[in-house]
Amino acid sequence: MPPLDRRTLLKSTAASLALPLAAAPMAVTADDEDTGRLGRTPHTRFAVNVEMWWTKLPFLDRVRAAASFGFPAIEFWPWRGRDVDAVAALAKELKIEIAQFTAWPFEPGMNDPKNHAAVEKEIEASCQVAKKLDCRKMCVVGGNDQPGMTQPQMHENIITALKRVAPIAEQYEVMLILEPMNIRVDHKGHCLYGSPAAVRICREVDSKYVKINWDLYHMQISEGDLCGHLKEGFDQVGYLQLADHPGRNEPGTGEVHYNRVLRQAHELGYRDFVGLECRPKTTELAAAKGVAAADVW
Repeated sequence: MPPLDRRTLLKSTAASLALPLAAAPMAVTADDEDTGRLGRTPHTRFAVNVEMWWTKLPFLDRVRAAASFGFPAIEFWPWRGRDVDAVAALAKELKIEIAQFTAWPFEPGMNDPKNHAAVEKEIEASCQVAKKLDCRKMCVVGGNDQPGMTQPQMHENIITALKRVAPIAEQYEVMLILEPMNIRVDHKGHCLYGSPAAVRICREVDSKYVKINWDLYHMQISEGDLCGHLKEGFDQVGYLQLADHPGRNEPGTGEVHYNRVLRQAHELGYRDFVGLECRPKTTELAAAKGVAAADVW
């Protein structure tokens, strides 16, 4: 079975998200003290994407597993269908942060003006959820290509949408992080990819609460020169994510020298979480070791 991308998973899990999130017995935990230190890396603070790690466990047990490995934070995709109060209580109990979640998914797109009223309503609701979760950032996505619209037109529509909701984000002090995708491997037909367009959009919106979810996996596929582009657009970086390529697995499994890239981000002054939106190639333990090895320089 081919690996699922985020869009496919969002659709395929929609029904299961509505099920109660019972706290089933843990099936996977860090089984010794050394394993429990793996997530406590010296330079970079990693946030495990619990949509892609420990996928056979109930959602709340994935959060427990992340904490047991020593990771300081998690991230996840849509909040709708989740027991937000249960997630907030567990995060507080485990002393693990929620780095970000998805506030506005692929469809309907922000790149179509007819969706802007719905975008405003959903961002307001998502900001309220973010405050419950003590979460400072929420991911938003531009949208897939719209029939009859050019790419510049779609990008202008995204700017309009973000300017409309920026005051809401500012009121709640929750940053909206706009994610450019890649269209070569995972998201063919998406309207926003690569850093130059995303940087231009966020500079045009001109709000400290609207920045880029700079996913290094997507950037590697779309444009390469990760360190160079990161330096050029660093003023608009709100959040970093990673996965190696090819495979979208943990660092050390593909072509990206993440030791150098993470060092560059650190030297540029990035100190926030780096999301592990990657799929463990074999086991979560092996993936955590690969992540820890990428933070050595």
